[in-house]
Amino acid sequence: MNKPQSLRDHLSAAVEDLRRDPERLLVFIEGGSVVSTLAPGASFEYRYTLKLVVTDFGGHPDALMVPLLDWVRAHQSELLANDRLREQIRFEAEVLANDKVDVELTLPLTERVGVHRHADGRVEVEHFPEPLIDGPLPARHWQLYVMGELAAEWDAPGG
Repeated sequence: MNKPQSLRDHLSAAVEDLRRDPERLLVFIEGGSVVSTLAPGASFEYRYTLKLVVTDFGGHPDALMVPLLDWVRAHQSELLANDRLREQIRFEAEVLANDKVDVELTLPLTERVGVHRHADGRVEVEHFPEPLIDGPLPARHWQLYVMGELAAEWDAPGG
């Protein structure tokens, strides 16, 4: 599975707190399944729930949510395009002392995997990219300001 590391890398690069200390971003995969059919070939799809936990976060929540949604737009766009799926991007927060929070982000992900058998017996695996969707904010380099202060900065996925 490639998406968990991709999202981890994206958020770690975008959010200042995580750039300084990427170990505060914990990644978990829950409820995973492998979906395949008896159609010719051995291709399949991973389906799972990704949980991200940011510990001791002192920034504004927007500094996490805007880069997260930018990544979703590029890597799991149906979560934004489908009315039934929009509310499946969830979060919880535990307020700690000193204006810090532990934030848990949860989202369902899928990854399509092609399995190609060659005549010589080799089996090759290909992780298919998501279809490219033009979003309403086509910026390639983002700088997010919250209350006049730079809260996050990143290059858009695929940019």
